[in-house]
Amino acid sequence: MKITANDPNRKTWLKVDENSDFPIQNIPFGVFLTRDDIITIGTRIGDYAIDLGALHQLGYFSEIPLTDDIFLQDTLNDFIADGRKTWRLVRNRIAELFDENNATLKDNNEHKNRIIFEMNEVEMKLPVDIGDYTDFYASKEHATNVGSLFRDPENALLPNWVHIPIGYHGRSSSIVPSGTPIRRPLGQTKPPHLDSPIFGASKLLDFELEMAFITTDVNKLGQTISIDDANEYIFGLVLFNDWSARDIQGWEYVPLGPFLGKSFASTISPWIVTLDALKPFKVESPKQDPKPLPYLKQSGKKSYDIHLQAFIQPENGEENLVSNSNFKYMYWTMVQQLTHHTSNGCNVRAGDMMGSGTISGPTPDSYGSMLELSWRGQNPIKLKDGTERKFINDNDTVIMRGFCENSEVRIGFGDCTGKVLPALE
Repeated sequence: MKITANDPNRKTWLKVDENSDFPIQNIPFGVFLTRDDIITIGTRIGDYAIDLGALHQLGYFSEIPLTDDIFLQDTLNDFIADGRKTWRLVRNRIAELFDENNATLKDNNEHKNRIIFEMNEVEMKLPVDIGDYTDFYASKEHATNVGSLFRDPENALLPNWVHIPIGYHGRSSSIVPSGTPIRRPLGQTKPPHLDSPIFGASKLLDFELEMAFITTDVNKLGQTISIDDANEYIFGLVLFNDWSARDIQGWEYVPLGPFLGKSFASTISPWIVTLDALKPFKVESPKQDPKPLPYLKQSGKKSYDIHLQAFIQPENGEENLVSNSNFKYMYWTMVQQLTHHTSNGCNVRAGDMMGSGTISGPTPDSYGSMLELSWRGQNPIKLKDGTERKFINDNDTVIMRGFCENSEVRIGFGDCTGKVLPALE
């Protein structure tokens, strides 16, 4: 089925700024609370939120086989479970309705007042009920940097890393939408100058610049999926800040890996950008050496050219750009991650989320965490106000942004933000 929603020449009758993350070619999906305190599934064009529940009730999706309540829910899970054909039909129809040459909705003021909201009139919610969340460790540059910092720089990567997409099962209950304040966690740490651990507020709070993909129903327990089919089960992507308390993590992670140093909070951007919308930005992924085992062998363009940025904004201060990275740097791709995830028969369901792991590039300014940017605190970052950061301070706001851009169109994700509040001691 053709993706007509991606037509780069299409323009909308809504006002959209030239550099908006949300042109009519994007059409992401999210969940928001309206000014009338109604939770609905919606999309966004420019600075307008569009109520898809109302649009469906008014008959604008009559030619698409949708249940009456598909958009009258507080999560996207059921819509995602309907599969790619439905996603594509709905995006194409929205693009038609908001095309500048289509007067069907444009000239109906009564319907427009029920369907269209300004973004400052709505409150964004978590878009999916995340049943399970897996975080991968798939950036070679990041894994090499961390291995160099904590182990032998000559043997930074453990032997299994180049053969297998490394991941761990994360905590889905503490994933929150952009704008949710983050409380500095308490935990057990062992400072190097002490013989025994102590309990208190984390002193080494960090961000991790990541992306995450949302799945539809993939397989039944005991079944696997092939590398050639995996792409069909990925709904879309969000920006992802997997907050990390490095001092808590450093003390607890041997022998079973991350636990309380990660599970206190993770932030996602609220609009899920579909793989269909990102299709024009597919690129080759990094060369894999040694070659993966046959079940992980991929062909064609499996990565995406998504520019990623991280900013630190002190309280009442200016934004400071601290990292410029790109999703295309990922060594292990999404299809390899999903294929590996099901290779043992693990079942993956609609609304599950898979984090990429910190996305670091080849240069110091492209590192995706303060751990790397400050090189474990040895090289503090100086901000515009003259203060320095080794890690994240109380009342700092971390802002992440991501976008794709070519000569025809720009597709973005909006902001992924979280302000750090002091610990409750």
